[in-house]
Amino acid sequence: MGKLVEIKTKQNSSSVDEFIGGVLDEQKRIDSRIILDLMEKATNETPKMWGSSMIGFGSVRYKSPATGREVDWFKIGFSPRKANLSLHLIDLKRHADTLKELGKYKIGAGCLYINKLEDVDIEILKKIIEEASKGNFA
Repeated sequence: MGKLVEIKTKQNSSSVDEFIGGVLDEQKRIDSRIILDLMEKATNETPKMWGSSMIGFGSVRYKSPATGREVDWFKIGFSPRKANLSLHLIDLKRHADTLKELGKYKIGAGCLYINKLEDVDIEILKKIIEEASKGNFA
């Protein structure tokens, strides 16, 4: 069993609607509501704020394959950042073939970065979100 690590970013009771409503860029606000809807349908979970700027769905104990450390985290989530929309989908390697069809994006550690939804195929994104929501995080 790994060591459970206390992290700063935790689920809280802040309003997801108020947070999205406060996003200054209108297109990012519109895109955020679409992503919110896609993730809510995929997970059948109520969105919750995690920290001050992340929206998460579900809750899992994630164990880092690299360090063995464990953290309580959301299954999937996203954040409308200044530079882009950051979708936290954990294991993007298993979506490699599907990602080829997605459109314009970048990948970081467990994150899919999209500038705006019009840059990607929304049906492909929906498929990736649905698959990611069924992930095994053991």
